[in-house]
Amino acid sequence: MSIFSKLFGKKEENNNKEERFSMSELNVAVIYYSSTGSNYQLAKWAKEGAEAAGANAKLLKVQELAPMGAIESNPAWKEHYEATKDVQEASMDDLEWADAVIFSMPTRFGNLPSQMKQFLDTTGGLWANGKLVNKVVSGMSSASNAHGGQEATILALYNTMHHWGAIIASPGYSDPVQFAAGGNPYGVSVTVGQDGVMQENVEDAVKHQAKRTVDVATWVKKGQE
Repeated sequence: MSIFSKLFGKKEENNNKEERFSMSELNVAVIYYSSTGSNYQLAKWAKEGAEAAGANAKLLKVQELAPMGAIESNPAWKEHYEATKDVQEASMDDLEWADAVIFSMPTRFGNLPSQMKQFLDTTGGLWANGKLVNKVVSGMSSASNAHGGQEATILALYNTMHHWGAIIASPGYSDPVQFAAGGNPYGVSVTVGQDGVMQENVEDAVKHQAKRTVDVATWVKKGQE
């Protein structure tokens, strides 16, 4: 279809396209890594937000790479590991299925945790075949202090997304709820105390970010039909 047809096509045709597209046809993969549960909670809120916006959503974890000795040395880590054994692990099929992907992970020295990085490093086959182009993506993070690298971690994720040819749906300041959650324009981030309790109330901001991701993915998917 030419650019002129897209701009000046009959309204009836556009209406038919609207009728053909249903939000229930939009697929969102929420992919997370969490050692003690904070990003698991963020991911669950993101899934709820995507579903509330009308999308199909999957909650998926990346594979744990840490040795059991390390996990068992931290009671909170061990407890979370055992509690989430039944959560499905993310696969390349899930990425291909998804129109949009929301990632959530803690910071590790201002960078991605190795578990998430290893998962991203296995996407070469999809990337080589153009299967990741125009995926709509968004990221969230956490750290144990307010300046612990959350923004850097999300930006590190987005480096890979640019190589995918993905479309980044950062929340920016698209809703006042962002300010109540700390005001990170790249993606929701949260400070988690040593007691494991989130210091900011970010649930509404996460759900807004999920809805925005669904909205952008909807525009992209409609534009490709």
